[in-house]
Amino acid sequence: MTNWINTVSRDHVERGVRGRFTQANHGKPHMLRKMSRGDWIVFYSPKTAYPDGQPLQAFTAIGQVADDEPYQAEMTPDFLPWRRNVDFLDCVETPIRPLLDDLDFIEDKSRWGYKFRFGVFRIDDHDLEVIRAAMVPQACASLMPAPPSR
Repeated sequence: MTNWINTVSRDHVERGVRGRFTQANHGKPHMLRKMSRGDWIVFYSPKTAYPDGQPLQAFTAIGQVADDEPYQAEMTPDFLPWRRNVDFLDCVETPIRPLLDDLDFIEDKSRWGYKFRFGVFRIDDHDLEVIRAAMVPQACASLMPAPPSR
């Protein structure tokens, strides 16, 4: 199982949660093809809306990939984005700044936003647990299986 972060504005995350899906990299399939059923995916939102929303800098959703392959959806006749189905957890939006010192994927704490420019990227089990513990109410966290260690 792999853990992922997907960098997406909050308004787009909210659409995905309502529809139980994720897109990545403006609808391109490359990173979605690397995901497998059961992989964890955390959504980081630098802004409230794309492209001109207010700064947010928070984790806004978390869930697990719920299908085996990406599929295309028709948003308009000219826009057929690739998606993956996601089973989202109930969670609270969580600002990133209080977590920065505990996140290993952020190597340079003075330039912590740099990593998110990649859109979708892998994180290790430790970082998933730091984020998940902050986002998921304790009652739910105790019911969730821990990801297997590698």
